Amino acid sequence: MTTIDWSELTHAYGSAEDVPGLFARLGGTEDDAVWQELWGSLCHQGSVYDASWAAMPVLVDIARGRAPGGPIQAVTMAGLITTDPDEECRARYAREIGELLDVARVLRADPGQDPHTFVYLQMAVLAFEDGGVWAEALEGVNTEEYELECPECEVGLFVAFGAYGVFTSAGDYVTGTDKEATEGRTELVPATPDGLDGIGARLHGEAVEFGQREVAKALKYVFGKASCPSCEAEFTVSEEIEKQWI
Repeated sequence: MTTIDWSELTHAYGSAEDVPGLFARLGGTEDDAVWQELWGSLCHQGSVYDASWAAMPVLVDIARGRAPGGPIQAVTMAGLITTDPDEECRARYAREIGELLDVARVLRADPGQDPHTFVYLQMAVLAFEDGGVWAEALEGVNTEEYELECPECEVGLFVAFGAYGVFTSAGDYVTGTDKEATEGRTELVPATPDGLDGIGARLHGEAVEFGQREVAKALKYVFGKASCPSCEAEFTVSEEIEKQWI
């Protein structure tokens, strides 16, 4: 970090001159709070800044255990940074991205990894591989829903596959009244594992390989079929996610 003039770089709150001090505080009892500050500064609401890219060598050191702070936080933050469509920065930090990919794959394979962390590590792997929209869109597996528009009538839809059930809803199924929450729903049809191909087959296969049964189950709905409660149009959920993801 000493070779970088952080005062010439910016993050979400202006000058990045505070970044070296934040990284220097890692390795103690304050780590959660420090990471929260780092996420807020370097990846505020998913945004990426010049200071974010400049932090990549530091994140590699943390991921590799050469500096304190926690490999999972370092890898997932670097993954989000790498979703930035800046090809010049991606080329500049190609070596770091390669190292982070190696670490992410090892962490993802840990049989003790909880499902949410596994998904974030999978997103990081995809980001490092330049794997397209799923490096970000896969987060819907953790939130247990995708918000889409019907490809035919363009009504707003929620595709849900979690604690509230498995369905497509044309209304807010959480804050609505009991009647509003249950009416206007249609059933989701999960994909069969042998019917998956491309990225769907890969993601489902890796979830199964690494013992992530909850994730594998959710992915069958993400790559399955849905129908609009308003116009009855049928569509493949993943195809609409790819078309509509911004």
